[in-house]
Amino acid sequence: MSQQQPLISHLLELRNRLLRAIASVLLVFVCLVYWAKDIYHYIAVPLLQAMPETGTMIATDVGAPFFAPFKLTIVLSLFIAIPYVLFQIWSFVAPGLYKHEKRLVFPLLVSSTLLFYLGIVFAYYVVFPVVFGFFANVAPEGVQVATDISSYLNFVLKLFFAFGLAFEIPIAVVLLCWAGVTTPEDLRAKRPYIVVGAFVVGMLLTPPDVLSQTMLAVPMLLLFEGGLLAARFYKPAADEDDSEETEQP
Repeated sequence: MSQQQPLISHLLELRNRLLRAIASVLLVFVCLVYWAKDIYHYIAVPLLQAMPETGTMIATDVGAPFFAPFKLTIVLSLFIAIPYVLFQIWSFVAPGLYKHEKRLVFPLLVSSTLLFYLGIVFAYYVVFPVVFGFFANVAPEGVQVATDISSYLNFVLKLFFAFGLAFEIPIAVVLLCWAGVTTPEDLRAKRPYIVVGAFVVGMLLTPPDVLSQTMLAVPMLLLFEGGLLAARFYKPAADEDDSEETEQP
């Protein structure tokens, strides 16, 4: 019975943390839903500016004019509430972590959130104008550009997630070095392969032109170098465990 009580208390705490996280997303959504159409228009600006004068956006589904802005507002609410959601996760797992794990996890949670936001901002302000300008200019003569609003939203969200995850490269490098999977010296030795891999990823995530591929590959390489610099300040987990054991009487 004594073993069941801690388990039940942990489950209750987990439920409360999840409810608070969901409530934060719903609260942000309620605050933003009134401006759902304006938010969608703001996201559509890069495409509208790249379209020719005769170009327009269309809705091929009856419910698309309502559901597309509604879906975007839900996703945006999740993005905005991510810091509080991560704080709830941190508050739940922190009591079970060692001191050196706390020193690693909390800064990584903060930096990963900021990098994810930075990737979204980079995609919207830098990549979207180039990508949509390319698509608008390659349309054959006599073809009127008319993008479905639901298809556009799905495409934009995929790019947001792709660039947001791509900007997490420094976090991945630090975790790999801290876990002992690799070392900064080993990653530096493999830099030529990583350069090729970055351009391959840029080719897969962007239109088939050199400019947009470079716009993703170059930031990824810079972030990789930043991850190597940050990894120098974190000792491998095994070394930290040994140092903590030697400090104990």
